[in-house]
Amino acid sequence: MRAPTTTHGFRLVREDYIAEYDAKAFLFKHEKTGAEVMSLSNEDENKTFGVTFRTPPSNSTGIPHILEHSVLCGSRKYPIKEPFVELIKGSLNTFLNAMTWPDKTAYPVASCNLQDFRNLTDVYLDAVFHPRCISNEKTFEQEGWHYELDDASGPMTFKGVVFNEMKGVYSSPDSVLARECQQALFPDNTYGVDSGGDPTVIPELTFAEFKEFHAKFYHPSNSRMWFYGDDDVEERLKILASFLDEFDRREVDSTIATQKFFTEPRRVVKTYSTGEGEDAQKSFVQVNWLLSEEPFDPETGLAVGFLDHLLMGSQSAPLRLALEESGLGEAIVGYGLEDELRQPTYALGLRGVAQEDIPKVEKLIHDTIAAIAEEGFSNEAIEAAINSIEFSLRENNTGRFPRGLSLMFRSMSTWLYEGDPFEPLRFEEPLAKLKARIAAGDIFRPLMRRLLIENTHQVTVELNPDSTLAEKEAAEEQSKLDAKRASMTPEELEKMVQATKELKELQETSDSPEALACVPTLAISDIPKEAKGIPTDISAVGATKVLTHDLFTNDILYAEHLLDLKTVPAHLLPLIPLWTRALGRMGTKTKSFIEFDQLISAQTGGISVSPFTSGMRDSDEMAAFMVVRGKATSDKVGVMHELMSELMLEAKFDDKNIFKQLVLETRAGMESRVQGSGHSVAAGRLDAQDSVAGWVSEQMGGLAQLDYLRELVKRVDNDWDGVLADLYTISACLNNRAGSVTNLTADAKTLDLSMPSVEAFLNSLPATGAGKSEQWTGINAKQNEILTVPTQVNYVGKAANLYKAGYELHGSSYVINKLLGTTWLWDRVRVSGGAYGGFSDFDSHSGMFTYLSYRDPNLLKTLDNYDATVDFLRNLEIGKEELTKSIIGTIGDVDSYQLPDSKGYTALMRHLLKVTDEERQERRDQILGTTQKDFKDFADALETVRGADATSVSVASVEAAKTAVAERPDLNFVVKSVM
Repeated sequence: MRAPTTTHGFRLVREDYIAEYDAKAFLFKHEKTGAEVMSLSNEDENKTFGVTFRTPPSNSTGIPHILEHSVLCGSRKYPIKEPFVELIKGSLNTFLNAMTWPDKTAYPVASCNLQDFRNLTDVYLDAVFHPRCISNEKTFEQEGWHYELDDASGPMTFKGVVFNEMKGVYSSPDSVLARECQQALFPDNTYGVDSGGDPTVIPELTFAEFKEFHAKFYHPSNSRMWFYGDDDVEERLKILASFLDEFDRREVDSTIATQKFFTEPRRVVKTYSTGEGEDAQKSFVQVNWLLSEEPFDPETGLAVGFLDHLLMGSQSAPLRLALEESGLGEAIVGYGLEDELRQPTYALGLRGVAQEDIPKVEKLIHDTIAAIAEEGFSNEAIEAAINSIEFSLRENNTGRFPRGLSLMFRSMSTWLYEGDPFEPLRFEEPLAKLKARIAAGDIFRPLMRRLLIENTHQVTVELNPDSTLAEKEAAEEQSKLDAKRASMTPEELEKMVQATKELKELQETSDSPEALACVPTLAISDIPKEAKGIPTDISAVGATKVLTHDLFTNDILYAEHLLDLKTVPAHLLPLIPLWTRALGRMGTKTKSFIEFDQLISAQTGGISVSPFTSGMRDSDEMAAFMVVRGKATSDKVGVMHELMSELMLEAKFDDKNIFKQLVLETRAGMESRVQGSGHSVAAGRLDAQDSVAGWVSEQMGGLAQLDYLRELVKRVDNDWDGVLADLYTISACLNNRAGSVTNLTADAKTLDLSMPSVEAFLNSLPATGAGKSEQWTGINAKQNEILTVPTQVNYVGKAANLYKAGYELHGSSYVINKLLGTTWLWDRVRVSGGAYGGFSDFDSHSGMFTYLSYRDPNLLKTLDNYDATVDFLRNLEIGKEELTKSIIGTIGDVDSYQLPDSKGYTALMRHLLKVTDEERQERRDQILGTTQKDFKDFADALETVRGADATSVSVASVEAAKTAVAERPDLNFVVKSVM
C-alpha cells in the first residue's frame, strides 16, 4: 500500500514500514491547520483512533481534568447531555475513555467493528472541537464544581464530579506522595502544579477561565491524531478533513518548558492525613532525580530502561532487595523510572518508616547505588534483564488494552515534544546496538554515575502523618463556605437555592428519544447471532485433565497448571497470599533466591503462582485452585517446567526476616487498597456474608486478610516455628496431582513440542498430598457495616442474592444491569450525587447483585438511590432505540476483544465453572431477545436488594459514619475502625 502524496487536504510528510508491528506507517500534515496525523495500517482488527492535545496548566484548579470530563457532555452534532454515556450503552467498543496527564489530554477509542469504529471517531471529533460545555455553564458546574444549597437556611456545600474525585485522590497518601514529588522536582514549569486539580483550589476556577482554556488549546493546530488497524487509510483522512477544513491555522503556544537543573539537592517535608494508633504513625520517604533536559533518544531510552530493570525491575534486583531487606520500612514506593513526561525522572523510597529512620533510608539508597556503581552487575543479571525486556517487546502483550493505543502513547513520548513519532515504535535496531555495546563493555556503571550519583537535581520528599489534618481541611473548607454565605444577601441565597434546583432538574431529566436518535448506533442485524467459541480439546495425562487451545501465539506457550486448593485447611486460608509471595523468595534447596529469579527471567517470560476461587451456579460447590502460570518460547518450555517443578517442590521458607518484610509489604498494600479502592473491599465484605466462596475470597484478599496480617506481624516474632510449619503444610497440601487441571495455549506445533515437558512437570508432583479435599464452611454474619478510614469521600455498597430469592438466570439481566449503570445509577449517584462512579454488578455464578459507588460525597442518600432502582425499572418505558442500544452494548461486553493467551484462559474458566457453549448461546439469544417485560420482571427480582435480606457495607470517614448512625438508627450499622 502506498498513500497518495496529497489527498483530502493532507500532505504526506513521511512513509515507512514498522517491521516490529507489521505496519505501514504514514505521517500526514493537514495543510490548512497544520494538524499532524500518524496513520498505521496493519491486519489488527482492533482499530484505534485518538486525538491528543498539549494542555499545560498554569495552576492547580484542574482545568484540563474538568475540561476532559466536560467536552464529552454534548456537542454541536450531538446536542444531548452525554453522548459518551450513549456510546457506552450501545457500542461494541473495545476501549472508550479520556485521560488527563500533567501536560496533555487524550481522547482514545477502539473497536473491532468498522461502522462502530467510525461512529466512535465521529462523536469524539465533534466533542473535542465543538463541545456544548463552553456555552453551557451547568456542565462546568456538574463536572467541575458548584455551590449546592437546597434550602436558604440549610447547609451549603461544594459539589462536582472532579471536585469529589480529587478529594478521593488527596485522601490517599500514595497519591499525595506522588504529587508532592513531581511538584518538588519541577517547581518552575507546568509539572509544578496539579493538572487533576487540588480540591482546595478547584473552587477558584471560573467559567470564563474554563472557556478560555478550551479556545486556546483545543484547536487542530495543537492536536496530534492517531489511527491504527485494518481500516482504509484514505477514508481516515476523509473523516478528519470533514472536521478540520473549517478551521484555519493558528499559532498555539503550548510548549512544555524545560525544568532547569538544580545546582544542589533539595529537601521537602509535607504531611498526610492518617488515623490514630501506632501503625498509623509512620512516614514516607522518597528520593527523586530529574534525569535529562529532553526525552531520551531510542538507544539511551532502552539503556536506561535496562538499568532500571537491573536496579529495581525484578524480585532479585539489588537496589530493590536492599530496600526490602533493610527492615527500615514496610513497602517500596517510587519504583524507579518514569518517562511519560518531557523530562524523565527516577524515584524510589519506602513507606511505613519510623521518623528516626528517615535518614537511614536516604543513606541506604545512596550507599547502595554507589556500591552497585562500583561493583557493576553480573553477567547473569544482565542476561536475565535482556531476556525479560526483549520477551516483553516481542510479545507486545497489552492485555485488554488495545495494542494500537499502547503504540499511540509510546509514539506520543517524543511526538508531543517536537520529536520523531516513528522513533519510539522501533526497538529492533536500537536493541541490537545496545546489546552490542553491552557485549563490548560495561555501559551501566557510567550511566549510574551520570544519572544518579553525580546528578545534583535531586529532591528528597518526606511525608509525615498528621491525625488532625483531615479535621483541619474540613474546617478550612467549612470556613470558605461560611465566608461565602456571610457575603451573600437573602436574595442571593435564594438565587443559589434556585440554581441548585435547576441543576438537579437538568441532571435528572432524560433526553428525549428524538434527541437521543442523533447518536449513531448499530442495528441488531449488525450483531453476530452465534456466540464465539474458543478452540478447545480436552484430554488427560494420568490424573490430570488437560485443556489445549490451538491459537497463533507467535511461538509462545502459555501454560496454567491448577492444583486443588481445597486440600488446604480453612484456618490456613488467610496465610495463602503470604505463601504465594514467599514461594521462591528465599530460594530453593539447590539455588539461592537471586540465582533462581535470574534463571526465570533469563529463560522464560515469567512464572507466577496465585489462588483462584469462585462460586458455581446451581451448586453448593465452589471452584478453588492454586494456579501455577508461565509463558516461554517453544525452545524454553522444558526449562520453564523444570523451574516450575523446583519452585513448587523445593522452595524454602526459612528466612524469618524476609518473611516478616513480606507481611509488612502485604499489609501496607491492603491498607492502601482500603483507602483507595474501598468499593472493592465493600463488595468483598458483602460476598463474605452471602456464601462460603465469598468468605474464602475475603479471607485471602479482603478486610479479614488485613486483620490477619496485623496479627501475623506479631506472630512472626512470637511463634516463628509455628508460622514456618504452617507454610510447609500449605506446600505439602497443594503439591498433589489429584484433581489437577492443566491449560495450554499455543499453535498446534508448539503444543506438540511442549507435551513431553508438561508431562514431566505433572509426573514430578506427588500423586496425593498431605491434605484431603474438603468443603469449607465459613461465612460472615449478615449485618450492615461501616468501615472507617481517614478519607474525604465514601465508598457505598449494598447487595443481596437473587438466586436465593427465587430468581432464575436470564440473559436479559445483563442488558438491564448495563442500562442501570448508564442511566439511573449514572444520573443519580454520579451526575446529581457528585460521586466519581456509581454502578451495579450481577455475578451470574453466585447470584449476588451488588450496588457500588466510588469516591462518593454521600452515604445514606446513595443507599436511598439504590433502593429507588426498583421503582425506576417499574416505571421505565423503554423505547425500541434505547433497548437496541443496551442490547448492542451488552453484546460488546460479552464479545470483548481478547489476545490469544486471554482466550485460552477464558476457555479454562468456562470449563471450571461449567459454562457450556450451548448455555452461552442460550444466554446470547436471550440478550438479543430482551423485551420491555423483562425490565418489569427484573424489578421484582431486585425487591430483595431493598428488602430484609439485603445488607450494606460502606467505607467512610468517622464523621460520615457518625452521621449515618444518628440519622438511620433503624439500619443498625456496625461501625468498625480499620485505620
